[in-house]
Amino acid sequence: MAGRRLLHSAAFLTAFISVTAGMTGCGNGSDSEPGSSAPATPPTATSAAPPAAPSPSKTPPRFRAEIKNVSAADLKHSWRKGCPVSPSGLRMIEMTYWGMDRKPHEGGKLVVNAKEAKDLVGVFRTLFDKRYPIRRMEPVDVYKGSDFDSIEADNTSAFNCRAATGSGNWSQHAYGLAIDINPCENPYVTAGGKVAHKDCVKYKNRANRDPGVIHKGDQVVRAFAAIGWGWGGDWSGTKDYQHFSSSGR
Repeated sequence: MAGRRLLHSAAFLTAFISVTAGMTGCGNGSDSEPGSSAPATPPTATSAAPPAAPSPSKTPPRFRAEIKNVSAADLKHSWRKGCPVSPSGLRMIEMTYWGMDRKPHEGGKLVVNAKEAKDLVGVFRTLFDKRYPIRRMEPVDVYKGSDFDSIEADNTSAFNCRAATGSGNWSQHAYGLAIDINPCENPYVTAGGKVAHKDCVKYKNRANRDPGVIHKGDQVVRAFAAIGWGWGGDWSGTKDYQHFSSSGR
């Protein structure tokens, strides 16, 4: 009988020690041995990765234009005494333009009548916004006043104190009131179909859709029409597809 009570007490003591040890392990939340003083390690929370910084956006190119006074020294090949407008009545527009390489170019220069300068800045701002391409834009003085050489270079230009083609009267260019744009892509075509510049003959076909070619009612024609300027492509007989002027002639 005494032996049975002894066995019962031993079993009870073993069960008590097992329960106590189990409770201690759960409460510590630790793998350390019983009796260790190491602190419990708290569970680690899973946090979301911080949002990636937005990639910087590419700044679109901006149109810039500056209107400057000009002197006779600036126009030594394109102006002379007796011209219908003096240098004081002209202005140089220095501006940004889209090139045939589909890139913006700084430093385009166009000499125009002072009274039309601001309106023309607006026209070329519109063309820039539409990304209309221009081969080059230099004063005709770069070509020593030669309209032929300027056209050969496919140069967009304005003022040149000269007579109208095939006439003894002043051209609208002599007043700074006309602009020739991409003159190779938009040639002067006689009533008989002649084009004076051999590299530009193919553009006599106005179905051509190459960059820079101007068509009836397109964005270039509309931009000039908005300031009251007419287009030589609307002439009967002879066509001057490059030519825009305040008088329409």
